[in-house]
Amino acid sequence: MDRQMILSRSSVMGVRGLQGFVGSTCPHICTVVNFKELAEHHRSKYPGCTPTIVVDAMCCLRYWYTPESWICGGQWREYFSALRDFVKTFTAVGIKLIFFFDGMVEQDKRDEWVKRRLKNNREISRIFHYIKSHKEQPGRNMFFIPSGLAVFTRFALKTLGQETLCSLQEADYEVASYGLQHNCLGILGEDTDYLIYDTCPYFSISELCLESLDTVMLCREKLCESLGLRVADLPLLACLLGNDIIPEGMFESFRYKCLSSYTSVKENFDKKGNIILAVSDHISKVLHLYQGEKKLEELLPLGPNKALFYKGMASYLLPGQKSPWVFQKPKGILTLDKQVISMSSDPESREEVPMCSDPESKQEVPMYSDPEPRQEVPMCTGPESRQEVPMCSDPESRQEVPMCSDPESRQEVPTCSDPEPRQEVPMCTGPQSRQEVLIWTDPESRQEILCTGHESKQEVPICTDPISKQKDSMCTHPGINQKLPVATDFEFKLEALMCTNPEIKQEDPTNVGPEIKQQVTMVSDTEILKIARTHHVQAESYLVYNIMSSGEIECSNTLEDELDQALPSQAFIYRPIRQRVYSLLLEDCQDVASTCPAVKEWFVYPGNPLRHPDLVRPLQMTVPGGTPSLKILWLNQEPEIQVRRLDTLLACFNLSSSREELQAVESPFQALCCLLIYLFVQVDTLCLEDLHAFIAQALCLQGKSTSQLVNLQPDYINPRAVQLGSLLVRGLTTLVLVNSACGFPWKMSDFMPWNIFDGKLFHQKYLQSEKGYAVEVLLEQNRSRLTKFHNLKAVVCKACMKENRRITGRAHWGSHHAGRWGRQGSSYHRTGSGYSRSSQGQPWRDQGPGSRQYEHDQWRRY
Repeated sequence: MDRQMILSRSSVMGVRGLQGFVGSTCPHICTVVNFKELAEHHRSKYPGCTPTIVVDAMCCLRYWYTPESWICGGQWREYFSALRDFVKTFTAVGIKLIFFFDGMVEQDKRDEWVKRRLKNNREISRIFHYIKSHKEQPGRNMFFIPSGLAVFTRFALKTLGQETLCSLQEADYEVASYGLQHNCLGILGEDTDYLIYDTCPYFSISELCLESLDTVMLCREKLCESLGLRVADLPLLACLLGNDIIPEGMFESFRYKCLSSYTSVKENFDKKGNIILAVSDHISKVLHLYQGEKKLEELLPLGPNKALFYKGMASYLLPGQKSPWVFQKPKGILTLDKQVISMSSDPESREEVPMCSDPESKQEVPMYSDPEPRQEVPMCTGPESRQEVPMCSDPESRQEVPMCSDPESRQEVPTCSDPEPRQEVPMCTGPQSRQEVLIWTDPESRQEILCTGHESKQEVPICTDPISKQKDSMCTHPGINQKLPVATDFEFKLEALMCTNPEIKQEDPTNVGPEIKQQVTMVSDTEILKIARTHHVQAESYLVYNIMSSGEIECSNTLEDELDQALPSQAFIYRPIRQRVYSLLLEDCQDVASTCPAVKEWFVYPGNPLRHPDLVRPLQMTVPGGTPSLKILWLNQEPEIQVRRLDTLLACFNLSSSREELQAVESPFQALCCLLIYLFVQVDTLCLEDLHAFIAQALCLQGKSTSQLVNLQPDYINPRAVQLGSLLVRGLTTLVLVNSACGFPWKMSDFMPWNIFDGKLFHQKYLQSEKGYAVEVLLEQNRSRLTKFHNLKAVVCKACMKENRRITGRAHWGSHHAGRWGRQGSSYHRTGSGYSRSSQGQPWRDQGPGSRQYEHDQWRRY
């Protein structure tokens, strides 16, 4: 495909219009390079250093997913094979790959996240309309990645022996930081933000030819040359054009003002291209004249968006970097334990920024070294030290506010004052403080969700990133004597300890030096939180750390038909499981459930406008012998604890009564049976034919080669089967969450989809089962599979009968199986017949926006 076509078909990530501009207006910025040659040059220049490429995995998912079929739930064994080939190709030429995945959505980028999810909803509606009209998969122009692809790609890469990391913030920042600090060969991705960061070279994944290892390098220096800018000007340009933090409309009038006064408008360039040229021209010819004489806010129409603008600028500054466009205050001084600490981030100081741990508080704290005395000074102190408290002053009120309180000294905790309710809210609490911590405010209802301390001895940890502790064979650039930490958002991000709402104006947005950003977590046990953080960073768990640290999680779009009333959204089907996991992970609140904070769920489902999250409260569960603590589940290595881990996992699915039957099932079908039992208990509109299809495809998959699966072609595409395939895969990601939370009672490989699910194979079995084919036909006349089939079916049906759920064939259905879901009071309930006991026939889709607090197991059968 023509390079210009690929580049113009830009990703929605990064700077608005820049990808298309590079492809159409400045193609000389793109240089064809060969990774093998680059690696050889790197080895000759830096002997003993392994050429390493940092891969932004989220940008590469579409490139990696090469299977022709994507509509049926995912061709996972084909996908795993494609990943293996990708890794092998780079390994063969001596290149090491480091994969980064997004681990969270930053608050500043939530609006952009929501906008993309709503856009995806419209695309999904088009996909289902096409399926119903043509009974076939749409073309690649409507391609939508299978559900769970990002989650399972992490585990696939780890299975292939690759170093796979999950970010503690937006991955692009950590990718750029890692590339700079480790002198990497470059960054592989598809995000124009990598042209803005002052880091190692940026290579396009969409241009990569795996056979030859040729791709395109996008050169930021050549971009600057074309625009008449310096590399240090690029963050300013990005913010003025709009990015994932700065809304595109914020500077729209300013951009058109630049365009109207721009004298070199090119008639053959598109509108966006001319705007980029005009804004660049304004920066180089107007703003440069006053640089250093006036503050940037005096030269730009920032207005009430001043703080947000400077956050956007600071988001591009990697550890140790500063911007010439931001007015630099004199180096901030913090007095701590009678020692003076410089808050400078001047890269010329070339000083090491290590992390250390206070043995008393078991709390990791950042340290800075003064280049003169070469003495390391801790930035935060232990609870026993009774030291002076660092102060930061509000530039508006000029009032000093304590940044951190000594638990023993009974000093005030930092507060921020909301101008509307005029109520001070403490940011963190000391041990036994019994103070309330505001964790979220509903922007519409202004409802405050509070969590009380209740003698929880809550500590606010500042943890080091386990990544920075890893030994690496790579060397740093000879010109950079500074070893910069990865995931340094705690120290170097613009957000201060105090409230950062731009409307509150309690911060000085011009001070972009490193600040101490302390986090109020949902869990007070720092040891447990540190373990969760390590598992998160090393991509060994899913959502656990997000729940425990911020109490906020998200789930992207799923192939669900908004017009289908018979099947509920996966967001609701699996919610009771998540609620029980919340009660396990937020164990501090188990004894006082009424005060336990709700978890904020940003889950995409039809009818959800995503204006704000669903507030979902933990749901207590019953574990035989009592619910074990996380320390027992995660740290105790006694053999008998493995039994308690499994008991806890089954309790999350509310399947404790089926423990013996499930234990008799062989791997990898044990996890599959657990999931199927839960699904068929929860959803009345699943029938015996569906069960036959799920079990038959799992058994037949064991004997299929990748090439056989590639050549498999279902007769046609059924929209219900499409939803069921995605529903099962979302269940497998839920299993990853539960297994992680319970201390890994099952091997993760037992429910990786390439071992138990194939989309096309399931679709084939579904169509055969729907037509009434005999079980022998579903199992391809294999007698050994027949015995296993009946055993697995018996386990599922017996467990469902214990829950008063009898699985029947579609022929036995009456009119009551219309798949209706209704309201009862403020919650949604199901009845055994599929209708609500009240509000006749109200479909389950009719829920309101995500403001309701969910406390009960709403989708449980009655």
